[in-house]
Amino acid sequence: MATASVSAAGPVQPNGVMDKGLKKNAIGYLSNIVIGVASTAPAYSLAATLGGIVLVGGLGAGGIGVHAPAVLLVSFVPMLLIAGAYRALNRADPDSGTTFAWTTRALGPGTGWVNGWAIFLADVIVMASLSQIAAVYTFKLFSWESAANSQGAVVAAAIVWIAVMTWICYRGIELSARIQQILLSAEIAILGLFSVVALVKVYSEHPANSIKPSLSWFDPTAVPFNILIVGVLLGVFIYWGWDSGVAVNEESEDPSEGPGRAAVVSTILLVFIYLIVSSAAQAFHGPGFLAANESDVLSALGKPVLGGVLYKLLIVAVLTSASASTQTTILPTARTTLSMAHWRAVAAVLGRVHKRYLTPSVSTLGMGAISIAVTVPLLLLSEHVLTDSITAIGFPICFYYGFTGIACAVYYRHELRNSVRDFILLGLAPLIGGLMLFYVFYKALVYYGETEHVESPPILGITLPIWMGVGGLLLGVVLMIVSRFYFRPFFARKLETVKPGLFEEPVERAPAHF
Repeated sequence: MATASVSAAGPVQPNGVMDKGLKKNAIGYLSNIVIGVASTAPAYSLAATLGGIVLVGGLGAGGIGVHAPAVLLVSFVPMLLIAGAYRALNRADPDSGTTFAWTTRALGPGTGWVNGWAIFLADVIVMASLSQIAAVYTFKLFSWESAANSQGAVVAAAIVWIAVMTWICYRGIELSARIQQILLSAEIAILGLFSVVALVKVYSEHPANSIKPSLSWFDPTAVPFNILIVGVLLGVFIYWGWDSGVAVNEESEDPSEGPGRAAVVSTILLVFIYLIVSSAAQAFHGPGFLAANESDVLSALGKPVLGGVLYKLLIVAVLTSASASTQTTILPTARTTLSMAHWRAVAAVLGRVHKRYLTPSVSTLGMGAISIAVTVPLLLLSEHVLTDSITAIGFPICFYYGFTGIACAVYYRHELRNSVRDFILLGLAPLIGGLMLFYVFYKALVYYGETEHVESPPILGITLPIWMGVGGLLLGVVLMIVSRFYFRPFFARKLETVKPGLFEEPVERAPAHF
């Protein structure tokens, strides 16, 4: 295997980012959007999470129930604000380490290191759920129910899916982008067909327990505030992943501007997809049906909505969604650890780049191997553990997205008085987005710290989502402290601020193509 290490003190690109050896101008603006949307895995995220959102607080007046679309709408607000922060920070520093690099500059190396760990933590935990869904839906596609219900078969297929997607990421960013275009196109087309057919049947055939969509579904004030905030933690998970389009910035055309704009566009596209599909799913059989099938609402709705043959299309949608997200989860994580190696924050071996494919070789293969090592025990334990792992992912997501918002306001702090526009876009909006996510983190910590709100039994009196999510972050703090003894130059870095007037400079945009 031909690889080459690039020194952290290596050549610097014109935009000021150290050259890590990745392939330049490999993908265009539209591919940034595709990777951002595909990374969220819309079909998978809705299938695995929509029923759980409906169930928060119960189906009665004190719970979310029919107001799941309102939760998705509220969850969109901090996502959009943080996407704006990503755009601003990427404009100043188009580093593939994204939040790690930006929080290091603005808030200090200790904070940066832990945020790099948070990205890694969230991505590794989610791989178990993604690969399990990909495995189960592969068997369902061929009506092989015995294999879909076999723990051994599912674990084996999950390992194969992770291995295949790791290989694709290893072979090059262009191949990864092309596959994403195909998978996402199929996924969105099928979700659109499902939504249209479901709503047409609601108004024409009146399926059992169907309810016609109402504007009240989108009203967050109809849900008790504490319950709404807990639901937002799951909503944040549904949106999570759009930042993957920014993590490939060093391999993109127009790296300073294109990936950041793509992040904002991705979140806007996602809110439309989620509101339409969730409303159609809920309308067809009511929230009670979604709650009863919380582990996989789209599979349960497949035959009733699309019929005995076309329901396979919905299986294809979730399968392509989970497989695409498996791939795009490996992409940003490998680039985060690559960046950390070049900043001399972790072992230099993680900074190796393949001479031919120009991809992070050790980081990509290492991510695949660690994902398998974590996935296997999670799948072997129980379905409840897997469900709680999805809840746990919300904690590191809120953590590193929240710090990104804070970092933007701090990094641009000397520019905030330039104009009202700069004050809002560079300071106020990112700060509000970050504080919103930290508040969600706190409320979810309280809620999921109570055993009655968690599927699995507690361990030493602490619930599993807290162990995995918050405990995982605390482990990152410990590792950061230990790393200080081995990577002293990195931890001796000083705080930085953005170059004066950078956000006001005109940007020459590259043509929008794949």
